[in-house]
Amino acid sequence: MKNQILARMIDCGVVAVIRAPSDAVLPDIARALIAGGVVAIEVTMTTPNALHGIEHLRGLLGDEAVVGVGTVLDAATCQDAIHAGAQFVVSPVFNAAVVDTAKKHEIVSIPGAFTPTEILAAWNAGADVVKVFPATSLGPAYFKDLLAPMPFLKLTPTGGVDVKSTTEWIKAGAVCVGAGSSLVSKEMLAKSDWNGMTAIAKEFIQAVRKGRG
Repeated sequence: MKNQILARMIDCGVVAVIRAPSDAVLPDIARALIAGGVVAIEVTMTTPNALHGIEHLRGLLGDEAVVGVGTVLDAATCQDAIHAGAQFVVSPVFNAAVVDTAKKHEIVSIPGAFTPTEILAAWNAGADVVKVFPATSLGPAYFKDLLAPMPFLKLTPTGGVDVKSTTEWIKAGAVCVGAGSSLVSKEMLAKSDWNGMTAIAKEFIQAVRKGRG
């Protein structure tokens, strides 16, 4: 099951990082993203009632998407999110207890790390993918540098990833990208511009395909 979830995320190539003003808007966001081909939905813990939102999305979407939790900083939150139905767990930092909790429940674990030492430590602790964060200041060349001596790593960038840079990240070896405000913008949320969000989701999917040649 875990391997299937991970395969779907990597196949899609884009994880939508959602920081919504309310859990009530999550179904509309998810539908707009799925219509554009983005089927990996990460609900961050900074979203009000995030756990309720995850539980609701899982019941609503079934197998249409994979729904996970983001901004997980401790094992207790990880446990609660998994109980709510999260299919993958993402953190901005590496916390071994969070990775252990996800592993124990056979849930996809994506901890955050920045330096080569942190990234390898996260991987050795059992991460399925390591989120390089914040990736903005590093750029795609950093992934090429990391993967030269450590080609076994599965890496994803988040922080400042947009449609333009997605192709370059994928070419540099990212298994997928995490896209936040460039995909689910505050402006679109304010206007309930779901068609616009679907259009941008399609652009991201095209950028991934282009990067994969």
